[in-house]
Amino acid sequence: MPQTEGMPRRAAFDDLDRFKGWTRPGPVPPGGPSPEADETLDGLCGRWRIFQKAKGHRFSVDDLLAAWYGTTWCPRPERIADLGSGIGSVGLLAAWRCPGATLHTVEAQAQSAALAHKSAAYNGLGDRYIIHEGDLRDPAVLAGEAPFDLVLGTPPYWPEGSRVPAAHPQAVPARLEVRGTIADYAHAAARILAPGGLFACVFPNDQRDRALAALREADLLCLHRREVVFKAGEPYGLDLFAATRRQDLPEAFETRAECPEVEPPILIRRADGSVAPSIARIRLAVGFPPGV
Repeated sequence: MPQTEGMPRRAAFDDLDRFKGWTRPGPVPPGGPSPEADETLDGLCGRWRIFQKAKGHRFSVDDLLAAWYGTTWCPRPERIADLGSGIGSVGLLAAWRCPGATLHTVEAQAQSAALAHKSAAYNGLGDRYIIHEGDLRDPAVLAGEAPFDLVLGTPPYWPEGSRVPAAHPQAVPARLEVRGTIADYAHAAARILAPGGLFACVFPNDQRDRALAALREADLLCLHRREVVFKAGEPYGLDLFAATRRQDLPEAFETRAECPEVEPPILIRRADGSVAPSIARIRLAVGFPPGV
């Protein structure tokens, strides 16, 4: 789960039921674990919180968007998988959005998985949130599990050596392709999807062709694509993708249904730096203060 535009560290609004006219939605978590000296406990969605390393990998708007996009195009999943789940932000957001779903997450880094365990316990998820420690490329990790209605992925964006590694070792695999590429995520998703299931992921808009090629190579059809513009007038941003298995579709569906549907872009910040209406509505939908 790469980190581009970060979300705020713990702030005053984390402890308030109302903040600047916004009422915090959702259930009250039971609480329990406390942060260690090098950790923070931050607001994530509604009243739920997430444990993060103070100087390590932290959740970002990429995670929020991936969870929102997947649960929007697959609104009633019973079983959700999150690949390369890191500290658990995407899985927790999906669990908050889909209170009847069971979540299975896959994470290779023990320290990130440990944070996710603490967050799941703090928010009272119990046995509907299962964390598998292992490499998403290994079919044995989820062997024996029933297929999933929704698979989420926030793959690292850049090959090793193409960018400066993050200062904290825990954050390195979130940015660089240490344990798999977008193609590995797509193949893993195709392997565990249920018939008619959806794979939703996020990737940089300047690598759009690479992401679409990865979906094709995994025999997944991109149904929907939506660009995310970080700031008005600036080219760099993200693409959100929602794909399904080609084998579950009628012949010539791609052509007749004009896939992928290209949805209107989501703007995060206007040219003056203020929060744009489109991202404010999405933030509201995932239990985060709208920022406007």
